[in-house]
Amino acid sequence: MLHKKLKLIAALDRHTFLLFCESYLFLAWARVLMFRPFAAIAPKLGDKTEETAHHAGIADLRKLQRISQALMVVSRYTFWESKCLVKAIAGSKMLERRKIDSTLYLGTAKDEEGKLIAHAWLRSGPMYITGADVMEKFIVVQKFAKKAS
Repeated sequence: MLHKKLKLIAALDRHTFLLFCESYLFLAWARVLMFRPFAAIAPKLGDKTEETAHHAGIADLRKLQRISQALMVVSRYTFWESKCLVKAIAGSKMLERRKIDSTLYLGTAKDEEGKLIAHAWLRSGPMYITGADVMEKFIVVQKFAKKAS
């Protein structure tokens, strides 16, 4: 099993391998942040209640797709929980490094038993980087815009 995984990693092109490494490091960093109170993390997420533009250049769309895919794949193989908020924060930092705007959304809803649940997702331009699969079930309660400029 490990041998198979190592073979797959060795078969990756250099750019994808480095993107996976970057994803892994930012997922780890974001997970460590979860041990801090949210009030301490929130100011680093971006401008509260703001949103970034819903358009992006063609070159950025390709980068956004690659980052989204890398986060989706790598988060399955972390030794820690890489849930929605961890992925959204990691993605936000990866986009910030590339000087690409993003908006992180926090939402709440009630599950089948009536318990309050939360979700986080990340958007850049017209594309949702993380968390899009269930975002429509949640009501946005806060958003944070991280502008590159």
